[in-house]
Amino acid sequence: MAGAGSVRAIRQRISSVENTAKVTGAMELVAASKMRRAQERALNARPYATEMRAILSKLSSYANQSRNSDSVHPLLSEREVKNFALIHITADRGLAGGLNANMNRASASLMLERQAEVDRASVLAVGRKGRDFFRRSGFPELGEFTNIGDFPDSSDILPVARMVIEDYVSGEVDQVFLGFQTFVNAAVQRPTLRQILPINPPEDDNNESAVDFLFEPSPASILENLLPRYIEMQVFEAILEAQASEQSARMVAMRQATDAANEMVSDLTLTYNKARQELITGELLDIVGGKAALEQD
Repeated sequence: MAGAGSVRAIRQRISSVENTAKVTGAMELVAASKMRRAQERALNARPYATEMRAILSKLSSYANQSRNSDSVHPLLSEREVKNFALIHITADRGLAGGLNANMNRASASLMLERQAEVDRASVLAVGRKGRDFFRRSGFPELGEFTNIGDFPDSSDILPVARMVIEDYVSGEVDQVFLGFQTFVNAAVQRPTLRQILPINPPEDDNNESAVDFLFEPSPASILENLLPRYIEMQVFEAILEAQASEQSARMVAMRQATDAANEMVSDLTLTYNKARQELITGELLDIVGGKAALEQD
């Protein structure tokens, strides 16, 4: 039989779970609001990145010619990979379901694979969750960037791109990969690993690639200005995709937490009512038993 203390404990637990549901519900609304804006920014960045890849594709024949010349652009030059680097993009905050864990797992798998093949594999962490994970794993750090905000501008990520560009040009790293969560929809985010250095111009299957273009200024001058911007855009697009993925995953996680809390409240309320009924029944039995004892006396 449930006692008064048990009933009181259940009532307190119901109140605690209800408060938790209010908090997770509010966090779901905030994440949904941020998700719409982050999703819009990520989707708007895709056409720009696509067009930049198309321009680079049209210049690929000239890039290939420059590879065989003495004036090869540093960002196009390939060399033996002795030092590998990964730009690992995660969130600064948790409460996003398995988003950060999935990204950490995918990046760790790549790092372990590359570590066995190169002299040094290092990480450039963007976001606290990824930074903390790789610190615990013991991989060397190339650098870290945290607190870039929910809606960063392109200028906010320039230090990330410039750091890897400078390290690659100076020869401190020989290959750079980019790891981030690609936004598919509100329920699906896909871990993505992509090589960004050295730049491999995408192939263009369009017949226009056979046309002899006249460039002004020269193709070399265009490449000189385009290639760094291409790396910067790759990093910026990845961060926007990761931001949209983070807000979407957090909204879904908070919705699930709210639903679970409400379900728990329903179960606890049923338990509370049963315990309270047992307590009332016990008290009535005590009263009836006491009355019967008095009548016998």
